[in-house]
Amino acid sequence: MRTPLQKGEQILLVTHTSWVKLILPVLIALAGWVGSFLIGFLNWGWIAAVVGSLYYLIVYFSWKVNIWVVTNFRVIDEAGLLNHFAKESPLEKINNVSYDQTIWGRLLNFGHVEIQTAAEVGATDYYNVHGPKRLKDTITLAQAEYKNIQLANQAQHMATAMGIQTGEVKYSSSAAGGGIASELEKLHQLKQQGIISEEEYIKAKNKLLG
Repeated sequence: MRTPLQKGEQILLVTHTSWVKLILPVLIALAGWVGSFLIGFLNWGWIAAVVGSLYYLIVYFSWKVNIWVVTNFRVIDEAGLLNHFAKESPLEKINNVSYDQTIWGRLLNFGHVEIQTAAEVGATDYYNVHGPKRLKDTITLAQAEYKNIQLANQAQHMATAMGIQTGEVKYSSSAAGGGIASELEKLHQLKQQGIISEEEYIKAKNKLLG
């Protein structure tokens, strides 16, 4: 992968287009070598072998760099042998992921994956993906984990802002200025998310109510 990773970013899955794409180049390369022996390798037959081999190598290395990468932050679509194309979809912007396969796709394990995002471009389509279900499942699991981490971070920031620390309740008078009803609601959310215990919730609540 040529796209640099961000701080704390980890690769969860790398997949390519289907290996079926390589069947024709392999046959052409083999035909070139067979033709070279039939014509005579020294009587210009080597040209067929070289052309067939070059075609296979070009298709193979193009296939090699045409990848989809799922990380704990985003989904990256990357391609280009001599040039470089990269498009990414942040996990928090993805609304839905689906896939479909033809009969041949089910037999040979390739298919089409569609990602619905919140961006103006709408859907992003990946065609001839090897293991489309695995790609879809990996994105879904990465999204769930990402959302859990985001909620935990938000709850922790809220707890810090309200002066609540593990094993001890500290409530600053400046927080009271934001309205008792609002602060009580925040406390309830912290308790629901497991950031504070029932005892800590009651102590903080009593401080708010005076």
